[in-house]
Amino acid sequence: MKQPFAKLAATALLAAPALAQAADAISGEVKRQPINWHAIIMFFIFVAATLGITYWAARRTRSASDFYAAGGGISGFQNGLAIAGDYMSAASFLGISAMVFEKGYDGLIYSMGFLVGWPIILFLVAERLRNLGKYTFADVASYRLKQTPVRMFAASSTLVVVAIYLIAQMVGAGKLIQLLFGMNYTSAVLLVGVLMVMYVMFGGMLATTWVQIIKAIMLLSGATFMAIMVLASAGFSPEIMFEKAVAAHSKGAAIMAPGKADPIDSISLGIALMFGTAGLPHILMRFFTVSDAKEARKSVFYATGFIGYFYILTFIIGFGAIILVGPNPMFHEGGDIGAKLLGGANMAAVHLANAVGGDLFLGFISAVAFATILAVVAGLALSGASAVSHDLYASVIKKGHANEADEIRVSKITTMVLGVVAIILGIAFESQNVAFMVGLAFSIAASANFPVLFLSMFWKGLTTRGAVLGGFIGLATAVVLIVLGPAVWVDVLKHEAAIFPYKNPAIFSMTLAFISTWLFSVLDNSRQAHEEKAKFDAQYVRAMTGIGASGASKH
Repeated sequence: MKQPFAKLAATALLAAPALAQAADAISGEVKRQPINWHAIIMFFIFVAATLGITYWAARRTRSASDFYAAGGGISGFQNGLAIAGDYMSAASFLGISAMVFEKGYDGLIYSMGFLVGWPIILFLVAERLRNLGKYTFADVASYRLKQTPVRMFAASSTLVVVAIYLIAQMVGAGKLIQLLFGMNYTSAVLLVGVLMVMYVMFGGMLATTWVQIIKAIMLLSGATFMAIMVLASAGFSPEIMFEKAVAAHSKGAAIMAPGKADPIDSISLGIALMFGTAGLPHILMRFFTVSDAKEARKSVFYATGFIGYFYILTFIIGFGAIILVGPNPMFHEGGDIGAKLLGGANMAAVHLANAVGGDLFLGFISAVAFATILAVVAGLALSGASAVSHDLYASVIKKGHANEADEIRVSKITTMVLGVVAIILGIAFESQNVAFMVGLAFSIAASANFPVLFLSMFWKGLTTRGAVLGGFIGLATAVVLIVLGPAVWVDVLKHEAAIFPYKNPAIFSMTLAFISTWLFSVLDNSRQAHEEKAKFDAQYVRAMTGIGASGASKH
């Protein structure tokens, strides 16, 4: 049953399942289950603890640096845990285990796709980002370029990514809480929205960071226990575990072989996951919470370890669900093994928690699932609020002369607006398949944010005209191709055939963004363009040494 590494590498591109398929694990109709009092009690314990953290953080959040970057006082290890918490969303925990439960081997390829973006961040982005920026990635992109147009582009792309990611998380939250706690869907979405606004408004990045850390520890602990129990049932032999899974699964040995997928779609998906990670605003924002570039590198090192470990656990959990949940009639509708799981395939990990740890552990995992969504939503809201208050209000409207109190006030107002918008859209999209939104967020980040960020740090020839036009072209192309593709045109808008044949447009939109950015920069012979190119050497020195990185940069 051992899979050679060469086979894994070869099939990573040929057999990668569509991102939408896994994200779909948190969408669709949900059948409400009996109220789980263990889950509700643990849920209230978690909420009380995190509100206490928010109160503690609020007393320590006095400046803009405290609000946006926790005062730069988070250690590399703590920030690594927080980044892992930001990245390990409900789609990861429930979605990947559900994919493995249904498809077997293909689920591992999806896990690999999410992980491979981190070496790029470690070796290319983290150190330079921390040395050049202050609060948002727009600080880096506009470092030697004209502030107003670049920040307007960066804020626009950030808000699009955040809004789409936020809707997917809110709908996922509504479905999960409706299922796990027996609550009304609308009430569940309202609850998540209100808590999100409270965490960000009162505690800022400090509260959000500690919520992420607690959630990451809870999730890793719970997943570790589940994986150990699964391996224990197989005598701690992966080979026996795979043999038991093959015997229990309706597809038999086919679950250990890669499935069939369109190679262009698969490569495009890989590109979106790999480069999109390095363009997600709420992930990039975390590098400003540490004191220097050395701690930023440590953050990514620890985060990569935690995330890689987590994805290995989800793979074991998926196979454990095949063995312990699949053949057990108590987890299927009507007690019929041939029927679908109670609550759908997305509940595979939750049912496994019940199988290995009983009602008490089921309650713990239920609370963790809620914490997972809440923490990700808080991080998204903060990155969206900072795009408006820091990039648009302070840097564009006030031309860098806004005082910190006004900037923080605008950020809090933006957080409230984002909360209301997220609640309204979460309720409005209840019956829609929101799977494509997760893929859209990664595709946009890879097509709009990553090319501009990468070229601003590594290419002397980048100009304001190239960055803004290329970035907006990447942003618009990604959105349009997703809408014209099967995920929206067929699945949501119910047309017979898609105009654009692929679900993942990143291979086209990101390529076009890079070409457009290069072309418009090369064709720009203005005086301003020559001045911007001349500033690259000074930027490079600061990016590599960190000299002048501790305070606010004046350009």
